[in-house]
Amino acid sequence: MKLTKYEHACFTLEKDGRVLVVDPGGWSGDFAAVENVVAVVVTHEHADHFSLEKLQAIVQQNPEVVIFAHPDVAGQMAGLPAQSVAAGDAVTIGPFALEFFGGDHATIHPDFGHFANLGVLVNDTLYYPGDSFALPQKPVKVLALPVAAPWLKISETIDFMLSVQPEIAFPTHDAIASSLGKELLDRLVGGVAQEHRIEYRRVHSLSLTPDVPPVAQQTD
Repeated sequence: MKLTKYEHACFTLEKDGRVLVVDPGGWSGDFAAVENVVAVVVTHEHADHFSLEKLQAIVQQNPEVVIFAHPDVAGQMAGLPAQSVAAGDAVTIGPFALEFFGGDHATIHPDFGHFANLGVLVNDTLYYPGDSFALPQKPVKVLALPVAAPWLKISETIDFMLSVQPEIAFPTHDAIASSLGKELLDRLVGGVAQEHRIEYRRVHSLSLTPDVPPVAQQTD
């Protein structure tokens, strides 16, 4: 299984020639619709994770694709092949086994209201919590770790990583951080990760095979 990481919170996973897309949002400017997509996961409704324009482009190239999202989000996808899922659900599509966790977006401020959010575990290997710190309740090899957002502080990010205890953690959800800010985040999170024998690094791609430890390709 090969992971490709795009700007902010979007990434794809490829296995057996099929592709899963996660959170193709408006802040992932380097993501363009790709072929052989069997499924899309949208964790929640915020524009940095959920772009109707990008979803429409994916469907145009992949008419058999299924888009998985919480009912609150699927209801905003009129005309698209959306399927509602909730925390506790598990589905298999193509070579991808998906399990969903959480249900709630982390609180930004009570005045901003409540939003649904789903974390997703793919093939018992990679976990991404969306905009939350919902725990997957099972071992995780690779963690997509949110590091910069109005709803988090870095101590929460670190505590979440230590609770999950992945083999590898890579930062995501960081479009609001400057290059200097990203360096600071990496130094803080990476230092703790090293102490706890977790491999932390920025990646563009990540290759995983069942019997071989993951090998990450570092980017600038």
